[in-house]
Amino acid sequence: MIITNVEAFWLRCPIPKEKQHFSDYGLLTDFDMTLVVITTDSGLQGFGEAKAAVGSSGVCASIVTCVENEIKPLLLGKDARQISKIWEHIYNGTRDHYSLSRGRKFPILGRRGLTISAMSGVDTALWDLKGKALGVPVVELLGGACRDKMEAYASGGWASADNIGNQLNGYIEKGFSGVKMRVGIMDQTVAESVKRVKAAREAIGPDIKLMTDAHGTFSVPEAKQFCRGVEDCNLYWFEEPISPDNRHGTAEVRQATSIPIALGESEFTAYLAHTYQLELAPHCWGSAFSFMAGVNVAFAAPAAVVIEFSLGGNPMMYDLVNEKITVENGMISAPTAPGLGLTPNWDFVHEFKQKINH
Repeated sequence: MIITNVEAFWLRCPIPKEKQHFSDYGLLTDFDMTLVVITTDSGLQGFGEAKAAVGSSGVCASIVTCVENEIKPLLLGKDARQISKIWEHIYNGTRDHYSLSRGRKFPILGRRGLTISAMSGVDTALWDLKGKALGVPVVELLGGACRDKMEAYASGGWASADNIGNQLNGYIEKGFSGVKMRVGIMDQTVAESVKRVKAAREAIGPDIKLMTDAHGTFSVPEAKQFCRGVEDCNLYWFEEPISPDNRHGTAEVRQATSIPIALGESEFTAYLAHTYQLELAPHCWGSAFSFMAGVNVAFAAPAAVVIEFSLGGNPMMYDLVNEKITVENGMISAPTAPGLGLTPNWDFVHEFKQKINH
């Protein structure tokens, strides 16, 4: 399985007006992703996604340039089966021989942000390739599924206090038993966020799991105030209350409330959640490729019991691939198709590919 070509495509697809929503990121009118394609000498192809941001939109030109101009020359001629060795080679750059001989990292200076985002698309494509070559889903390569099915929660919830109940109940009618809503700076005041959460809990009843996500936009005092205001709403978790860079502040918020605090979507590379008895719920806000990558990892991880399922407008989840991703009665089944189980709709790729001036 010798790598003969590495390609990256920045795709930008408009979100239909009726499915657009307004959050602290503003009005989201487009969905962006970088499709990474790795081809081997047998013609077999693997696909992955590299993202410029954790949300829906972001300029991906620099990721395409990184993949094609910096990473591709390092991959051509390599054995695609040697995923770990390839990762070390890219992550450590010219010092990778020290890393492999000494057993510790000598990372390049750009080991976070752009480079890691580009590497993630390449790494995912390599896992997809290996699964296809062996005829097994990626979850089998990671040790096998820990459970047959997993709960998926509906991720959305941008409506006002007057309409949030109808919006979340619309998700519940699709079979979801857990829903997540956005709070934080988009509400202007902490009081308004509290009001919306109270309205949501009253509308959906006591038995539906309710999560909140502030996208890191509260200050420490505001986050504490919010927690006090919704203490009786039985939140399943409160996600990214403040900036993820402020770890001491996050610890302060956590110590001030009994509400479970969720975070980590802005972190990079692997970490062992189960070592610290932490529940894992993969951030799956991207295309079908990153979603299925998250699903395969989640099913292989003993710490994962629930996974995010976007209810926002997302053409990259449905129109980008030929296969259909389904959630039945709020549950998603363990993957069974080889690799990630997905193939691009090339007509869609060609229609929404962005031209990049190198």
